[in-house]
Amino acid sequence: MANQTVKSIGDYIREQREQARISMRQLAQSAGVSNPYLSQIERGLRKPSADILQQIAKGLRISAEALYVQAGILEDRPADTGVRSALLADAELSERQKQVLIEIYESFRKENAAVAEAQAAEVAAEAAQVAEAAAEAEAAAAEATAAAATTEASAGATDDGRPSRTSWSAATAEAEQADEADEAEPSGNADDVPGQNVPPIG
Repeated sequence: MANQTVKSIGDYIREQREQARISMRQLAQSAGVSNPYLSQIERGLRKPSADILQQIAKGLRISAEALYVQAGILEDRPADTGVRSALLADAELSERQKQVLIEIYESFRKENAAVAEAQAAEVAAEAAQVAEAAAEAEAAAAEATAAAATTEASAGATDDGRPSRTSWSAATAEAEQADEADEAEPSGNADDVPGQNVPPIG
């Protein structure tokens, strides 16, 4: 199977070279390989690498993918949607026409990918703004809660930890009311009760 692939790529290169009316020596010079090496490729004795195929494609003025398909390099590429392979397999199109169509097709794909990427970036930016606004609102709510707790804690005390003037006045009034109540109660030392008058000590 491998020999058939090598033979087919060699035949394909020779056919394209003859159609372009390029000598083997000229193509070898353009591809940067020796004349005997190119001859072995065309006869199916050598399997060229992807780099060599690319240089040969430049010398033939055809798409490098046309050679990759013939060499079986593109068979395992999942990115191929089938359009490229269909264009390359169309026998009614010249290699130059195939290359032009593939370039147009790829330009459309890149343009659509750029638009999709821009839209995705815009959506991501909007999501980031929403997240930032939510974080600011959460921080403001936390700050308001902390301020309310601080105000409630400081309502019954002054800054130095002593009772506030209001609570101090209330406590003083309660003490005065207690003293007045004590003064109003009978002492128990009635004059008409014998033995109840105790002389003061000292």
